[in-house]
Amino acid sequence: MRMKHEPSDAAVTAWARLVRAGQSVLEKIEAELKAADLPPLSWYDVLLELSRTADGRLRPLELEQRTLLAQYNASRLIDRMVKAGLVERLPHPEDGRGQLVVITAEGRAMQKRVWKVYGPAIERHVGAKLRPAEAVELARLLQKLIA
Repeated sequence: MRMKHEPSDAAVTAWARLVRAGQSVLEKIEAELKAADLPPLSWYDVLLELSRTADGRLRPLELEQRTLLAQYNASRLIDRMVKAGLVERLPHPEDGRGQLVVITAEGRAMQKRVWKVYGPAIERHVGAKLRPAEAVELARLLQKLIA
């Protein structure tokens, strides 16, 4: 007899397949980026979010929220990206203690280089395995889990 708060077998199977599918695709894409001597997806995510803003800058906390990075990971990641010349840290003009992370021209160029590998990898590992209607349905179903 199933207790009230226990998931159904279908829910457990869906959960396991969701996790496995996500891990599998991420591992394959990360491997392709590494083989092309490009930085990991977390770097791309930061560059993408910065490039989506009008002035190419965000507070570190905003980056954490938009990329789902933990604070301790975000700070170290930003430090590595500063060292690589892809972003810079600037004092926030209205908050003496605050900082802004700003994408550099080199960061914008890197984002485009990564996309040239990342985009086709998404197509190979996701798009080519689903009909367009299936991709739309999968996106719709996953949105229900996100909401």
